This record gives sequence, C-alpha cells and structure tokens, in this order.
Amino acid sequence: MQLALSAEDAEFRDEMREFFTTKIPQRIRDAVRDRRELTREDLVESMQIMNAAGIAVPNWPAEWGGRDWSSLRRHIWHEEMQRAYVPAPLAFNASMIGPVIAQFGSQEMKERFLPATANLDIWWSQGFSEPDAGSDLASLKCRAERDGDEYVVNGQKTWTTLGQYGDWIFNLVRTDPEAKKQAGISMLLIDMKSPGVEVRPIELIDGGHEVNEVWFTDVRVPVENLVGEENRAWDYAKFLLGNERVGVAPVGATKRTLAQAKEWAGPLLEDPLVASRFVELENELLALELTALRVVAHSADGKPHPASSVLKLKGTELQQAVTELVVDLAGPASLASGAADDATDLPWWTRRSTPVYLNFRKASIYGGSNEVQRQIIARTILGL
Repeated sequence: MQLALSAEDAEFRDEMREFFTTKIPQRIRDAVRDRRELTREDLVESMQIMNAAGIAVPNWPAEWGGRDWSSLRRHIWHEEMQRAYVPAPLAFNASMIGPVIAQFGSQEMKERFLPATANLDIWWSQGFSEPDAGSDLASLKCRAERDGDEYVVNGQKTWTTLGQYGDWIFNLVRTDPEAKKQAGISMLLIDMKSPGVEVRPIELIDGGHEVNEVWFTDVRVPVENLVGEENRAWDYAKFLLGNERVGVAPVGATKRTLAQAKEWAGPLLEDPLVASRFVELENELLALELTALRVVAHSADGKPHPASSVLKLKGTELQQAVTELVVDLAGPASLASGAADDATDLPWWTRRSTPVYLNFRKASIYGGSNEVQRQIIARTILGL
C-alpha cells in the first residue's frame, strides 16, 4: 500500500528519489544494501552532500539549516533516503544534540556548534549511559565540580556508540549530589581530545566494535560549554530522548529489508507459513508507518509527542522480527556468519544474517529500554 500524495508532494518525492539515487556515491549505497559496516569517511561524505543541498537537518529551525516541511514531507524525505540505501544523517548530530542546542543553547553556543554539527565537521558522541545508570539514567554518577571558570569532570560512560570516531561528546553529569536524582544533573559539551578523556573499545557479540567505554579523569571543561542552565539537564535529556525515539522506528529501512528478504526467500514463499510471516510483518509495518505520521503531525513546537515511545517500542520489535526472519530463511547457511567472500559459495546475505540479527538485539535497549517505554506509555498515554 502506498500513501496517496498530492501532485506537489508527489513531485517532492520524485525530487528526493532522484537526489538520493544520483548524488550519494554508489559505493556507499552498495555498502548499506549489502548490510556492511560503513566507515567514518562514508558517513561524513554522505551527510556533507546532503547538507550542501540543504536537506541534512530538515527538523532544525530554518535559521540553522532546517526546512519548513510538512510532517508528510519529512516522512517522504526519510522514506526515500532509506529506499535508496542512503545512510541517514548521523543521529547524534542531526536528531540529538543539534535540536537540543537549537532549543536550549546560548546564541554563542548555537553559532559555534550548529553549522559544524549540521555539516559533520564535528562528530558528536553521546555520554548518557553508565554501568549502573542505563535504563535508570537518573542514577548517573559521573560528576562535575565547579572550579572557577571550569568544571572538573570525573566518572565513566558506557555503550558510547561510535565513540572511537568522536570529536566532542555531549555528557550528562551530576553537578548537585544533594538534590534528588533528576534535579542535580547538567549537560556539558566536552572536547574528546581534552586531557583525561580515554575511549576504550567494547567488543560485541557479533564480533564488531561499535560501542565503547569513555572515562573522564580530572577533565577540565570551560563553563561556557554548559548547555542551558546548571541542574536543568533532565529536561534537556527528555527532549533529546523523545527525538531519538521517533528516529529509532526506521520504517523505510525495515520495509526495505523485508522486501529484500522476500527476494531471498524465493520458492520458500510457496510455504503458507512463510508467506503468512511476510504478510503479518507487512501489515504491522504499515500500521507503524501510519502511527509515525500521526506522531510527527501532532508534535508541537518541535517537541516530540508522548506516543514516540510507541514508535520506539513497536519499531524496534519489528526490526528484530525481520532480522530473525532472515536468519530463518538462511537456515543452516546462517552458521557461516563472518566467513570471507572467498571462503564459501554461500550467498552473501546468508553470511550476514546472523551478525545482523545479533547486532539488532540492541534495538530494544538503546534509546530507553522497551520496558521503560511501556512504563512511559502507561503513565503518559494511558494514565495508569
């Protein structure tokens, strides 16, 4: 089923489709199609091409590179990007710290950071989770103590995705240990080249290096790198996480993978049980897409709708369900995960099926675990 579009929106869709399929290098799109890991250079090049065309950060205020698009056009932009196997703009920049700085930062901070953030001249990392403060983020212990015109930061962050590439990190720190958990937290922007910052890799179950620990030992941060007000960052974090949850329901990418899986299935589609799994997932993805449109349409003043938690919950469940389907289609060939191209005559997608499946176990954890999302839904939507 396709969305019914006006002539103007259909023309916009065609413009986005042509741009993504002709301006982004084919080698980058091929890597996304083949489910390979992208390099830092790939992601920077792709986002800079989009930023030069003025379409990297359409959700930002217009004065900082945003576009006054309708919710439908933002959806089309994202859908066509995913359909064309184009990597989305780096979420840490485009969906997380950029909107936070635009909303809560000082004018000087906006001028200093937003242009470079939109162009990926600065690669941002996210310093939120800690070993004992993941889903319970308010329990974080990383602390910052004021010393004249600087803060001195000590502590640890973990699960810092792509932190090995980071130039700067937006970091939640405890600045008032006497206040209740949510009330004593501030957000600092920290140069990751600062003395005392150490990034340590974490090897994942799929064999990749995607996440890291980040340690801070007497790291000195200028006071002007404080976002907004001291001890008010819980509000900023909720704003950021709401934006993140809208973005972690990549309907287009999941639909794309499901369409690929249908090609890979071949004669297995004649099995009624296999065919029914495809039909069920296609119906659920359509429902999720319509929900995503409603959430964006009812988000006021750039603030995410509470139903973004529904998107996060269902979107990640469907991501995982599709990766599981691909493993099942691969059958015993999925055991050849990680085999080199010249080591087996098995189709490439069978060798990638298990690593991708294992990697997407993370989807129900990041951005606030799905258990937390159910609590948010119960309180803010159902009023329980």
